[in-house]
Amino acid sequence: MSDGIKEGLHPRNRFRTRYDFPQLITVSPGLAGFVKPNAHGDDSIDYADPPAVKALNQALLKHAYALQHWDIPPGYLCPPIPGRSDYIHHLADLISQRRGPEVRVLDIGMGANCIYPLIGASEYGWSFVGAEMDAVALRWAKKLVAANPSVAGLIECRLQKSAMKCFQGIIKPGERFDLTMCNPPFHASAAEATAGTQRKLRNLGGKKEVLNFGGKAGELWCEGGELAFIRRMIEESVAFAQSCGWFTTLVSKSEHLPRLEKTLRQVKATEVRIIDMAQGQKRSRILAWRFGVGV
Repeated sequence: MSDGIKEGLHPRNRFRTRYDFPQLITVSPGLAGFVKPNAHGDDSIDYADPPAVKALNQALLKHAYALQHWDIPPGYLCPPIPGRSDYIHHLADLISQRRGPEVRVLDIGMGANCIYPLIGASEYGWSFVGAEMDAVALRWAKKLVAANPSVAGLIECRLQKSAMKCFQGIIKPGERFDLTMCNPPFHASAAEATAGTQRKLRNLGGKKEVLNFGGKAGELWCEGGELAFIRRMIEESVAFAQSCGWFTTLVSKSEHLPRLEKTLRQVKATEVRIIDMAQGQKRSRILAWRFGVGV
């Protein structure tokens, strides 16, 4: 970090500078009880404490986007807001920073937190369809949308009935999207997800056996893990080539890229892009592809 700037985040990211905790507390007083000096004497929170992370997210969303109501049910994924915002900004670059509700985005696996639609609708005025197979998460996301009138008319939540499908059952006949997006499950099993959780906790200095960002099956793991999930998505995207402009997904593990690129060659994608992302020490990337006949 240099001069309070968080390295690696997109230039338009509203969270690139060091958090102004007094200002955040002004808009979200519930954060106050979690803020205390860190080892360097700066205001901070305990990032291994789930209630503290949730309170920070609520403050950031209120301050940056005037989203007054945001919460998650117990045990569900609590996302890091700066990184989620970065994905949205890179997608805007992909379609030349277009704004307004005529830009339609499909979020595969929206989650109870509904974070991508909420940020994308607030930041760019895009309209979203969020697909979710978990009934509890879907109900919660709908509540969040309804509780934030500034974006409620821009976000529709739909139930995905099949764990093996991304687009089928969600995209309606004749429907068109400029972009699809997805934050796929990283792990191949619950045990692998638990091990990843404990590594993250140790890195954050946490001593309690908790997951700071939460997460359920489907959010953190699925059969075959990230690689199998994205390969299925790529193969399914062929049937929806005329329904979407750019298909995109996050890829957490760079070693998966060669096999994913091979799959994209096999399905004859006409253009493929890999967009690097970074938040602190964490590295990720967006894989984007299209078939040249989308919107």
